[in-house]
Amino acid sequence: MNLEIPALLDLSHTLAGEYLAGFRYPWEALEGISDLILRLGPALPPKEYDQPSPRVWVHKTANVYPSAWLGAPCIIGPETEVRHGAFIRGSALVGAGCVVGNSVELKNVILFDHVQVPHYNYVGDSILGYRSHMGAGSITSNVKSDKTSVVVKDGARRLETGRKKFGAILGDRVEVGCNTVLNPGAVVGRDTHIYPVSCVRGAVPPGSILKTGGVIVPQTSG
Repeated sequence: MNLEIPALLDLSHTLAGEYLAGFRYPWEALEGISDLILRLGPALPPKEYDQPSPRVWVHKTANVYPSAWLGAPCIIGPETEVRHGAFIRGSALVGAGCVVGNSVELKNVILFDHVQVPHYNYVGDSILGYRSHMGAGSITSNVKSDKTSVVVKDGARRLETGRKKFGAILGDRVEVGCNTVLNPGAVVGRDTHIYPVSCVRGAVPPGSILKTGGVIVPQTSG
């Protein structure tokens, strides 16, 4: 599977496009998300973005519910909805038209435009591509139980990331079923669907279906 950024993500659908274009693999960009937001934020047009607290920028068309917490640094894009009880811990770049739902926690993430994490999701040290969607209760697990560095496994190939914290990369238009766990270093190719209550490890090819028990088939095979 091609794990390089252009094979997974359409960079025209995020403020981080130019930044991400400077890397080969998407997980290489996780280290600098906070610094990226601190560079982008001050350059955002003040006629379009409010700054409700230091190092937090919220587009004037976004709908942030009163009980949501926006930790710095973060950017909330146009027409995005941040619902009651959402907890953005910081280092979160959230695109346009996104949904960050009730009891959702975000930390060190890039959410491309029109991403939906609407119900009881944890997304940490991860990048979610354009129009990807995580079903209710699905989460990223971003630390291995033995606390060693995360390795991305693609068949017999093993790519050392050098990171102890790395959740998942979802390509554009990925659908993740309810109550699924994306294990550290999961990379899911574009247009792939994952069955509910799945345990996802390593690389999942684009245009496929990950069924119960980890069986992967092309979508044309149903």
